[in-house]
Amino acid sequence: MSERSLKLPSRPLSRRDAADAINRAFESSDITEVCQAIGSALRDYNVSDIANECGIARQTLYRAFAGGRPKHPNFTTILTVLDALGFQLHVTVRRKARARWALPKAVPPPES
Repeated sequence: MSERSLKLPSRPLSRRDAADAINRAFESSDITEVCQAIGSALRDYNVSDIANECGIARQTLYRAFAGGRPKHPNFTTILTVLDALGFQLHVTVRRKARARWALPKAVPPPES
């Protein structure tokens, strides 16, 4: 579990505030924070409607995004719920990349 947890207000979040909270959670790279942020946004919507749209049982949806669980939802569930909430995931380049580029593979000489 994360040492620092997201402090989200108890009042309903605007769509922009919810998106910002989810983005901050993704920036932390902590799956527990991501689940808590999505769960917080989820509670501002009719969970039964979201569950029906995702094809997931309502109780399963609550459990998946409760945060603090030893088992987290799979990536497909996260993407499906974000889509049902009207959000999309966007990837950007970090300023300090951790991975190095692969060396280009040698091109075989042409056959004669």
